[in-house]
Amino acid sequence: MQISPLTRRRLANFCRNRRGFWSLWIFLFFFLISLFAELIANDKPLVVWYDGALYTPVFVSYNETVFGGEFLTEADYRDPFVSELIEEKGWMIWPPIRFSYATVNYDLDTPAPAPPSTDNWFGTDDQGRDVVARLLYGFRISVLFGLTLTIFSSIVGIAAGAVQGYFGGTLDLFAQRFIELWASMPTLYLLIILASIVTPNFWWLLGIMLMFSWMGLVGVVRAEFLRARNFDYVRAARALGVSDRVIMVKHVLPNAMVATLTFLPFILSGSITTLTSLDFLGFGMPPGSASLGELLNQGKNNLQAPWLGISTFLVLSVMLSLLVFIGEAVRDAFDPRKTFQ
Repeated sequence: MQISPLTRRRLANFCRNRRGFWSLWIFLFFFLISLFAELIANDKPLVVWYDGALYTPVFVSYNETVFGGEFLTEADYRDPFVSELIEEKGWMIWPPIRFSYATVNYDLDTPAPAPPSTDNWFGTDDQGRDVVARLLYGFRISVLFGLTLTIFSSIVGIAAGAVQGYFGGTLDLFAQRFIELWASMPTLYLLIILASIVTPNFWWLLGIMLMFSWMGLVGVVRAEFLRARNFDYVRAARALGVSDRVIMVKHVLPNAMVATLTFLPFILSGSITTLTSLDFLGFGMPPGSASLGELLNQGKNNLQAPWLGISTFLVLSVMLSLLVFIGEAVRDAFDPRKTFQ
C-alpha cells in the first residue's frame, strides 16, 4: 500500500514532535501491559505441575479435590494447605504479583492500610488489597472505558454534525436549539442522579455518559460540512446524480476528519477524568471493582496512608499527561502550516 505525500508529511510532522511521539509509545507500552494484567497480578498460579499433569489455574478453574484436597469448591492456591498438597507432587509458577485486584492479604503485619513491603510493593488499601494490582487493573478499565466512550461518542457526534451541516435549513436550526438545551443541563449532577437510581456497571455508565459526551464533535463537523457543501466538487457530484449519502461519506467527511482527529485524545482524557470523578464520589463502578477514583477516595479518607493518594495521583497524572502530549502531536501533524524543515 502506497502512502500519499500528504499522509507522509503528517507522519513526519507527528514524529518531529518528540514529546508526543515518545508519549504515544510509552502510553501503548503501559496499555499493552495492562491488557495482560491477569498474567502479571493474580492470586492464582500461571502454571501448576501436579502428579504428572499440567494445569493452568489462571485460565481454568479447578476444584481443590483435583490436588488432593477435601472441598469441591475452587482451590485457594494462597492457602498453605493447598500449597503443601501441590508441592508434595509438583510445583507452581506464580505471576510477579501474587494478588489480584480483589485479593485480601490476611497475612499483614500491621492493620490495613498497610505500608509498602516486599509482598505489597505500594502497600495495601483499607481493606487489605494490594495497591499495585488495583492500579494495574484500574488503569486498564479506565483506558478501555475511555476508548469505548470516545469511539461511540465520536460516531454519534460526527453523524449528527454531518447531517446538520450538509442539509442545513430547518433541520439544522432545530437540531442546534436541541443541542443548546441538552448541553445546558448539569451533566455531572444528572450522572450522579441516574447512577444512584440503578446499580451502575461498565455498560450502564457507558450508556449514561454517551448521552452527554457526543456533543463535543458536533460543532467541528457541522462547521466543516457547512463550509464544504457549496464547493464546486460537491455541486458537480450532485449534478452527476451522486446520492447525498455518498457525497457526505466519500467527499466531505474526509475533510471533516482532519479537525475531528485532533480532538480525539482530549475527548479520551476527558472520558477517563469523568469516570474517575464518578468513582471518587461513589457513583461509578460497582463496589469492589478496580477503580482509580475509589483509590483516590481512600487516600482522602486515610491521610495516614500517603501511599494510596500519591500512587494513584502519579498514575492519573502520567496517563492524562501522555494523552495531552499525544493530542498536541496529532494537532501538529494535521496543521497545514507545518511543513518539512
